[in-house]
Amino acid sequence: MPSDRFYDWIAHYAVRRPDHVAVHDLASDRHFDYRTLHRRVDALARHFQSTGIQPGQRIAMLAYNSSDVFEVQFACWRVGAIFVPLNWRLSAREITTIANDAQPSLLVLDEELTQLAEAIDAPTLRTTGRGGPSAYEAAIADGGAPDRHEPTLDETGTLLYTAGTTGTPKGARVTHAMTFYNAINLAVPARITRDSVHLVALPLFHTGGLNCYANVVFHAGGTNLVLRSWDPAEALRHLANAALGVTHFFGVPAHYQFLAEQPGFTDARLSLVTAGVGGAPCPLAMLEQWSAKGVPMQQGYGMTETSPTVLVLDTERAKDKLGSAGLPALHTEVELRTADGERIDGANVVGELCVRGPNVTPGYWHRPDADAAAFSAGGWLGTGDAARRDEDGYYFIVDRWKDMFISGGENVYPAEVENALYELDGVVEVAVVGVSDDRWGEVGRAFVVTRPGVQMSEDDVLTHCRAALAKFKVPKSVIFVDALPRNAAGKILKRQLKERGETK
Repeated sequence: MPSDRFYDWIAHYAVRRPDHVAVHDLASDRHFDYRTLHRRVDALARHFQSTGIQPGQRIAMLAYNSSDVFEVQFACWRVGAIFVPLNWRLSAREITTIANDAQPSLLVLDEELTQLAEAIDAPTLRTTGRGGPSAYEAAIADGGAPDRHEPTLDETGTLLYTAGTTGTPKGARVTHAMTFYNAINLAVPARITRDSVHLVALPLFHTGGLNCYANVVFHAGGTNLVLRSWDPAEALRHLANAALGVTHFFGVPAHYQFLAEQPGFTDARLSLVTAGVGGAPCPLAMLEQWSAKGVPMQQGYGMTETSPTVLVLDTERAKDKLGSAGLPALHTEVELRTADGERIDGANVVGELCVRGPNVTPGYWHRPDADAAAFSAGGWLGTGDAARRDEDGYYFIVDRWKDMFISGGENVYPAEVENALYELDGVVEVAVVGVSDDRWGEVGRAFVVTRPGVQMSEDDVLTHCRAALAKFKVPKSVIFVDALPRNAAGKILKRQLKERGETK
């Protein structure tokens, strides 16, 4: 058997611990042990092959969180297809653009999201996402097993779309090696074992939802509990339910803030072994608030292109290394580089964080231009984030080398928002920057220059954005200016705009 084969976790545990609950779909209260999950995945994979799906073809999925998402993922891998989860937070136009790029041979669609998928040109397999009568459940009921594909580690298993600095979405190729090594990289620091019970709160079109910690828990033979969508009151109820025994949770700081604001938070008894937090630095007050409840919070850093774990901070260092994203994961190399690409060896010198290892994407889907921009000699991926390393080797993310900002844990690329704003008749110039926000970490602020004589209000701009963009990308406010500040080369000085935006 080739040493580079990617092995089937679900099939393994269907034999080793068949009666252990693999996934509990909370919205429908469906429980599937590993034996049952294995059979359902087999039947779905067989159905995929019956429709003509071949290795390397893409199967897209537009759906809210449910156990179905994991079934589709594992069924794709069994037949060698590439799993493409689509972001239901996007507008129909954005989703169609991504689908046109991925060119799926099949779309698995949650019937509640039908309107968003109207322009996607692909055969459709519909599901309720709750286990009710549907074409999806009928396909599984047919039973049987597929002609099993034996994937290698270097094959692309998943395609996750992330917006680039140009505003054009690009598909990060997530290989089986990336998924496997992320499971190894995270299991020990996050203390994930076969007894772990993880509450899945992040959307499963995200690398965070899939891989922090859901796929890691499947790799260990544990249990994933799936929330259909984020509701802090419901999440807290499940976290405090002793019968469920939740040991692991991962979210962005906003999730923890919303949980702490719930009326029952103070009296809630939690059994969390690890509470992972990423997407933005975690404030000291939040660390202390959760620590007082006996919940160890674990900070880290990652990105879609690294599957995602790069840095992890051990929970016992959360206070004395406040603000740090931690140390490099086990099977990951990290270094800092200057703008000229020179390696930085000294402490507390800011440079671009660069990553190399088996957890790093081999590149983007049909985007050699993006590959050339992201990678340097030796296979190093430039993250676009500026960081420093202290005397103990701990890394601190200090700024974005690119203009991207994070709002509620979601990456927002200003160029994409600016492209939408330029569609407005009468807009001459526009620039979008991220500014501080108590609730969301950062929100967008748009600076707009209009053609002389054009009457345009903030509401006009925001209404247009709401129709063209996902909600989290819509700027929170608009400032109309006579001109945008530029340097001698004509480049917009976004730092000046950001400073002005912060003081509004």
